[in-house]
Amino acid sequence: MSIYFLDAEPGDAAFFERELGGYKSRFVKWPGEVKADAEVVSLFIHTQVDERFLRQHPALKLIATRSTGTGHIDLDACRARGVAVANVPSYGEHTVAEHTFALILTLSRRLREVVRQPGTEDRVAYESLRAFELLGKTLGVIGAGRIGQHVIRMARAFGMNVLAYDTRREAACVSLLDQGCAYAPLARVFAEAHILTLHAPLRPETQHLLNRETLAQCRRGVIVINTARGGLIDTNALLDALDSGQVGGAGLDVLEEDSVIRQEATSVISAQIVQRLHAITGATEPRDKDPARIKEFEGLLRNKRLLARPDVIFTPHIGFNSLEAVERINQATLENIRRFLRGEPVGLVER
Repeated sequence: MSIYFLDAEPGDAAFFERELGGYKSRFVKWPGEVKADAEVVSLFIHTQVDERFLRQHPALKLIATRSTGTGHIDLDACRARGVAVANVPSYGEHTVAEHTFALILTLSRRLREVVRQPGTEDRVAYESLRAFELLGKTLGVIGAGRIGQHVIRMARAFGMNVLAYDTRREAACVSLLDQGCAYAPLARVFAEAHILTLHAPLRPETQHLLNRETLAQCRRGVIVINTARGGLIDTNALLDALDSGQVGGAGLDVLEEDSVIRQEATSVISAQIVQRLHAITGATEPRDKDPARIKEFEGLLRNKRLLARPDVIFTPHIGFNSLEAVERINQATLENIRRFLRGEPVGLVER
């Protein structure tokens, strides 16, 4: 049995090598290093599995993603080829909810501006750094699943009012009412929330959930938090709303173009831009200047402009990254692989 691990940190690799000692496990950095003999591939969100990847790995029987989301995997293609896909349904509700409030508090207390102030020998300009309290403010929670419900409990502890929206209204209502918050239609959430936080999955119907039209419906100066998926927000619309003051600040753990965001935050976008620029300018014929590449490059430039703003806080997709959550991820992934090796059914993840 040939098992490949992609995107594994040294500690993760040591764990899987120890626990799967009776099997041939290989730890590689890039999809191109996965040989055609691979029967099991474990990966994270940075690796895309498409029809081409599946064709190149005809022996593949199981993809064990170390994530809840499966947007990086073509589930239809896997289903057609009989490749099982196992994910980690639950591992970081507390962790991501805590990170959500880290972003909220960083913006409400203006910490990015505070830490850039001169040293103590200069007088602090208190007025320019004035914060706002969370007490009595309205938090709009879009997506009231496991993470969203933890966020709601934390918000109530801060004395916030909470309006929540989820497409599964009946299931959400029962638990939300017990937590002292109100279920509301999106229009009301947009209109009343001082802070909007996104915890919804990325699907065709949620792509660019926050766009020019919906941002215009929001309370002026609304704070936007996104620890879910970058595609939930139209970056162009967010930039314009920040410029106009319609949005008062944004805390982002994800971006629309976030295929390589594990570098230092200040160099993430610059590195991507250089890479894409070489791809575009290196073309020798006009027809080689792929419009899709140019569009992607333009998106990176937008992200660079976004992250340069003092009213935007960016963390490179680390909301999940706690000792406890990573341990749960690794244990659940190990169990998925062991079940497969024992010949037990490992079903395809449902859409």
